[in-house]
Amino acid sequence: MAKVVAVNISRRKGIPKDQIEEGVFIEDFGLEGDAHAANWHRQVSLLAQESIDKAIAMGADGLEPGKFAENITTEGIVLYELPVGTQLKIGETIQEVTQIGKECHQKCAIFYTVGECVMPKEGIFTKVIKGGIVKPGDDIEIIK
Repeated sequence: MAKVVAVNISRRKGIPKDQIEEGVFIEDFGLEGDAHAANWHRQVSLLAQESIDKAIAMGADGLEPGKFAENITTEGIVLYELPVGTQLKIGETIQEVTQIGKECHQKCAIFYTVGECVMPKEGIFTKVIKGGIVKPGDDIEIIK
């Protein structure tokens, strides 16, 4: 079964995020206290540990959850293959996939920290349909 590896937060955009013990996700807003939280389609970002491991295998050093600025690091689910509109139960929350990958317009601090970024190709974005707590070890299930 798919699981949450880490929940990550940052107060500014374009920088790696720090791991936290649990996150409070607010309906139609995102992760409380995170720079990307707002009433828009990219409230929460997710990236698989498997994608991070791929970057490590390509020679990137010092990688751990949050270094690609993802809010939720997952394992056991191929995120970028989920269709837009898929709903996921993550911890107490329900989140809906709104975007697969993203275009990087400029090289941010993450690029200079880790080199090639996997987030634009393998990361996904969601909006929070039902708020609640998410913490490492929580199950992730596809519900729709």
